[in-house]
Amino acid sequence: MMRCLKKNHHDPHLALLEKSFSAQPHLSTNQLERAGWFNEGRKRKNPLFPETSDGKHLLAAARKYALSIQDYEYVDAVKLFIKEEQKHGNNLGRYIDLLGEKRAASDWGDTLFRKMRYLNTSMELWTITVIIVESAAQVFYQALHDASHCKLLRSICTDILIDEAHHIKFQNERLAVIFQQKGFYRKAMSLLFYSFLFFGTIHAIWFGHKKALKAGGVNKKEFMRQMYFKFFNTLKFVHARDVSQPVELLPTPALIS
Repeated sequence: MMRCLKKNHHDPHLALLEKSFSAQPHLSTNQLERAGWFNEGRKRKNPLFPETSDGKHLLAAARKYALSIQDYEYVDAVKLFIKEEQKHGNNLGRYIDLLGEKRAASDWGDTLFRKMRYLNTSMELWTITVIIVESAAQVFYQALHDASHCKLLRSICTDILIDEAHHIKFQNERLAVIFQQKGFYRKAMSLLFYSFLFFGTIHAIWFGHKKALKAGGVNKKEFMRQMYFKFFNTLKFVHARDVSQPVELLPTPALIS
């Protein structure tokens, strides 16, 4: 379970990313505006997808869940997941600092998501929410990568995309374990809940980050197409009869380039 997280810490791309920070970032005012760096009235805003959290609420839910199933290694795996998400936030923050821009403490989407997390103690709800948001992050950072000619920003996006692929696999595996423990009717209710959560979340994400997505060539139709593809891939995974065996997933579109 932890192998898909652990190996990322030794990825050779990390050394290249750290080396990239020695170069100055370069984004023009026009590029900043296209990516949604300014809102109406020219007030600064942070268009970068939320990647910062201390993880204490997720960790509390993971400890509670691990105790109920007697799987204490799961807590260690969640700690690795949180560490990698914090790495993303730190790298993005360093980039904003190098640009001479102020870091946004939060935006409405990030605030809403945090409120939902604080009220949540269900590992199932945590897991499906993270899968949806991480899937959207893949689309977002690919778009940001494609929209920018800045070598440093592209390198940061590449690092995030590499990690997110492993994160989604890790979360899919856990959701499959939780889902397969349910009976027929509880599975049906869970699928209905997942769908409502997915539908609401992707529209909120599009509304909050559409300028950056459009700058990377991702319009609303394409964003929804990619998100539905990823969501149905997750549903295919969790319906596997034997979650201990690998599942052949739908081919994922090529990323980065």
